[in-house]
Amino acid sequence: MSSEASKNRKPLRSDTPPIGDAFATGICAALGIVGYAAEHATVAGLEKWAILPLLGAYAAGGWKTFLASIESLRQRQLNVDTLMILAAIGAAILGDWVEGVVLLFLFSLSGTLEKFASYRTNRSIESLIQLRPRVALRVNPSTHDDETIEVEQLSLGDLVRVKPGERFPVDGKVTDGESWSDESTLTGESRLIHKQTGSQVFSGTMNSQGTVLVEMTKLISDSTLERIVHMVHEAQAQKTPTQKLVESWQQPYVSLVLLGSAVTFFGAHWVHGDSWNSAFYHAMVLLVAASPCAVVLSSPAVMLSAIALAGRQGVLVKGAVHLEHLAQMEILALDKTGTITRGKPSIVEIWSPPECNVPKLLQLAGVVEKQSEHPLAIPILKELENREIQLPKSALRDFQSHTGLGVHANVDGLWVGIGREGLFENHGIDFPDDIRFHAERMRSNGQTALPVITSEYSLRGVIGVADPLRDNAKSTIEALKRTGIPKIVLLTGDHLNVALAITRGLELDEIHAGLLPEDKVKQIVRLGESGKCVAMVGDGVNDAPALAAADIGIAMGGAGTDVALEVADAVLMRDDLNGLPLAIWIGRTAQSRVRQNMVFAFGMIGLLVIASFFNLPMWLGVLGHEGSTLIVVFNGVRMLWEKIPTG
Repeated sequence: MSSEASKNRKPLRSDTPPIGDAFATGICAALGIVGYAAEHATVAGLEKWAILPLLGAYAAGGWKTFLASIESLRQRQLNVDTLMILAAIGAAILGDWVEGVVLLFLFSLSGTLEKFASYRTNRSIESLIQLRPRVALRVNPSTHDDETIEVEQLSLGDLVRVKPGERFPVDGKVTDGESWSDESTLTGESRLIHKQTGSQVFSGTMNSQGTVLVEMTKLISDSTLERIVHMVHEAQAQKTPTQKLVESWQQPYVSLVLLGSAVTFFGAHWVHGDSWNSAFYHAMVLLVAASPCAVVLSSPAVMLSAIALAGRQGVLVKGAVHLEHLAQMEILALDKTGTITRGKPSIVEIWSPPECNVPKLLQLAGVVEKQSEHPLAIPILKELENREIQLPKSALRDFQSHTGLGVHANVDGLWVGIGREGLFENHGIDFPDDIRFHAERMRSNGQTALPVITSEYSLRGVIGVADPLRDNAKSTIEALKRTGIPKIVLLTGDHLNVALAITRGLELDEIHAGLLPEDKVKQIVRLGESGKCVAMVGDGVNDAPALAAADIGIAMGGAGTDVALEVADAVLMRDDLNGLPLAIWIGRTAQSRVRQNMVFAFGMIGLLVIASFFNLPMWLGVLGHEGSTLIVVFNGVRMLWEKIPTG
């Protein structure tokens, strides 16, 4: 275990491989071998020179640990570094220089390997930042010529030209052109994403087809890619309850080990009659055997790797403590819109009488709705686009919008209204029985009914708009049930009938409808009164209060949602519910691996301590102590290569 790690007991954050540490460890080994060979040489007089390479080995293997222990003592703290330095000094006092070198070499080796493991884990996330191009092709605003400049010199609003096969250098929106983007580096999504005018693009992702112009909308430091890497670094500094528990007893434990070694030293001499040298040797063996290096690293080694694994799979977890909450989740609350549904309402049905000219009715509705800012105007205009129906250049007059009721206007002499029954009643327009019947039918099926009535009786109908379930909503909830989540609850602001119709066939335990954002918070608080761990999944915007109130808030679609990145504890970057069972599996696997490490580490300490009272050689105690530390580290790091379940 490295001296730097033992100083503050935080997961290491290595931005460069620890080549210097590896070199020092190698020098320690080489000089140790030379010293050992000199001690046992057959050449007369050579053994007296063995002390020189052994001193060099001590310096190479123990210098950093010595400095770290001095710094800790200045802060009136005792830690594992102190134990190791005392054990090495004790070996030297006894004349067992080689055993001291073995101790320092293995301690230095375990620290170096830990740093390499940490570097490897960090690199799996930080390699993303290397994907962002260093230069960009900016369109000069005055000459409209392309010029190559460094990305850091770009300003908000600059236009950047991105050609096929190049990576987007900035976060921005497409202003001209059409392409397909490979966003797998950011979200893990393997399929190409269609990009057209108005679409958002993200730095570091690949422009696969077509040349596009992109307007820079975020500073480099605020880009999604940079913020993800920054948050992963912050996550490494967070400690789980397990880590905090270990740290809370580390200093008293080290003090107890020192006291036990002192008791062993005097007891072996006065009670058992051992020589002072033999008693001191037994005390040093106990000091090595009882050192808690493996225990201290049991949790950080696992959690750091688990966070990196989740990031590879498109799940951003903002701290080890949130991984523990994922593993402990017992109640899952789901928002409806944008979570189990696509969040993009579309027309699913159009009813009209046989004599109605449906394309003309849609044209009239489109002309009026184009003036509206209501979200339900979008699916009507999208339907016209899908049907390749052009909006006529009609004479539109007297457009009015009535909040909560609808809109109306005069189009080429026709009065056209779209909205609720009250809109037509307020304007003295007859609301036909067939319109009323089909509007109620659509609502009972979970659709939003938009009656369209004109002053020409034959031009009338009802447009049914719905936010359809995500394709994998049913299979994901079934997978969550298989993971053993006892209760899954739906929280929505929609009417209960709409919620029941849309979620028909889903294995939900409770449905709470008609909720305002503050009502969702109340439901989260109510669910948590049982003391069980509650998770909330939402779109990260209107669900922000509930996400913050839950034990763990999980946001959908973080690649484009600033609020999701800020508020949620975990973000499903692919905007895909399938990431939820995966996140729970990673959390539970990490928790299981921590338990394995803790049991193994404490077991090894117990075994070595007992063996120390039966003449355990120091070299074997060192091997068991440092070997258990390496096993714990590797048991955590292998999370990076864990096979992802497909069921």
